[in-house]
Amino acid sequence: MTPEAVIFDVGNVLTRWQPEAFYDRVIGEARRRALFAAVDLHHMNDLVDMGGLFRETIYDWAERHPDWGPEIRLWYDRWIELASPRIEGSIRLQRALRAKGVPVFALTNFGRYSFEEALPQMDFLQDFDRLYVSGRMGVIKPDPRIYEMVEADCGLDPTRLLFTDDRADNITAAARRGWRTHQFESWEGWARRLVAEGLLTEGEAGL
Repeated sequence: MTPEAVIFDVGNVLTRWQPEAFYDRVIGEARRRALFAAVDLHHMNDLVDMGGLFRETIYDWAERHPDWGPEIRLWYDRWIELASPRIEGSIRLQRALRAKGVPVFALTNFGRYSFEEALPQMDFLQDFDRLYVSGRMGVIKPDPRIYEMVEADCGLDPTRLLFTDDRADNITAAARRGWRTHQFESWEGWARRLVAEGLLTEGEAGL
């Protein structure tokens, strides 16, 4: 049975999300390792993804860790670089599905306020039929509640949803609810899955 809607994660599916790589380039690997050992920046980002203020949360953490203040503020000051580059193959798949009339949703751990700042700079964020943004919903993946909220809002049976995400824990949580899932490793692998599900031809998928 062909899926009725396709759901994309954003980070590491449509655009790269590897903060460590950004910091390696900017301050060097040794200092990056020291920074991430001293300050739990991923937890800081989770607070933003759960709905916390964007700039204020990051700058507050910088004040609480003055030895690393300038480096922490880079998380906000150069955030678009942090969340780059785009994964063009995935963006083409997103647009190919919509061109065929397949509903395409986003389900992303993304701050309420950072998402608003990203919208004008990441045009693909506007190419969804439905947006499920953790910062707006007040819950982050892989909490089962976020998947329940998607189901309740879209009204589709879980078995008719096809979801891709790069993180195994997010995929596992969705699969437990009956969603079809694909752990994202490359756009080509995702393209092959979409072809196998009968949603795109090889030509439409760019294979």
